Amino acid sequence: MQKIRKQIRGLYLSTAVGNLSLTGAWVAILAARGYSLAEIGLAETVFHITSLIFEIPSGVFADLFGRRKMLILSSFLRMIGNVVMILSGNLFMVCISLAFYATSYNFASGSGDALAYDSLKLVRRESYYEKYASNQLIIYRFCGGLSTLCAGFALLIGHRVAYGADILMSVIQIGLLLTLYEARVSGGEDFAANDCEREKGQAMRVTDSVKNALARCFLSSLTFMKRERRAIALMFTNSLIGAADILLLFFLQAKLPAAGMPNYALGFALFFMEMGGILGAKVILKWKRLRYRDLFAITMALVLFGVAVEHSGIWLFMIMGGFASAFCDDALQVRTDATLQDMFPSEQRATLISMESFTFSVIMVVLSPLAGLFFSWW
Repeated sequence: MQKIRKQIRGLYLSTAVGNLSLTGAWVAILAARGYSLAEIGLAETVFHITSLIFEIPSGVFADLFGRRKMLILSSFLRMIGNVVMILSGNLFMVCISLAFYATSYNFASGSGDALAYDSLKLVRRESYYEKYASNQLIIYRFCGGLSTLCAGFALLIGHRVAYGADILMSVIQIGLLLTLYEARVSGGEDFAANDCEREKGQAMRVTDSVKNALARCFLSSLTFMKRERRAIALMFTNSLIGAADILLLFFLQAKLPAAGMPNYALGFALFFMEMGGILGAKVILKWKRLRYRDLFAITMALVLFGVAVEHSGIWLFMIMGGFASAFCDDALQVRTDATLQDMFPSEQRATLISMESFTFSVIMVVLSPLAGLFFSWW
């Protein structure tokens, strides 16, 4: 049990370090650099098109060659994205940087959750996963809130210094990830590899070419999805709510100052809205009897409320709408994650989690440019 506690603690710390940043309010930073909301929306679209391309392959690689390795690769890709952003002087370079960020998120998205669930399953503590998912979202929101709280400071010191500090955080994150061990549940037999040699042994058991192994893993995941139609429905409903929340909070970074909010208060407002997600992630643990369809109806209504009050032009109402949206997003995310993890087979866990992220990217590719134009007109 001590080993699993260390593993989970390491995943928590990695998430915290990976989300502590001076560039959390990146939309505000780009706006301050002179980019329009339409251009920022286009850059966001590039991010999600990249995710569409790499999301599922990243999950397959994690399942075949080790989740820990892909988490480390994710940190390296994030560092490259930061370097490109430091050197960027036009929208094209900004888009290239966001493409690296997208691949970084791709390799981290399914790998971390799959590693956590299988680590818990090794000691028959799967029931703890919902609390783990809740805690991860709380860490994500809190650290993201602290990052946006630094919006004013980031604008003061300039984007180059801010993104340079992010490179240092990536180095620290890699150090934390190196302390983790690979955990996998396969064919009903539990095993854990706690060093690089055993991880290498897992990959070497693939007798066919890497290309065939990737295809086989992907096709197995598609077979599961075809059989479990409910999983597809859960992915799309959760992604729809998540996309609406993310876009609302992104564009509020630029819309709140335009509505008359003092610049010094922007970071505090963004932090407060992120705290809505923390409350949602905690409250949903108390609502275990609430049916999923009822939860979705409630969250959809409140997210639409947040979008509506964004157009009020009254920044206090806009903040409350953002808070409600974040609350709903994380509440639904925790319930969805726990439900899906119980359905996924271990051998394709990272791939299937990546498919959930893939559905999110599909929705975001459609909504991002539309939202950029929509919020620009209003």
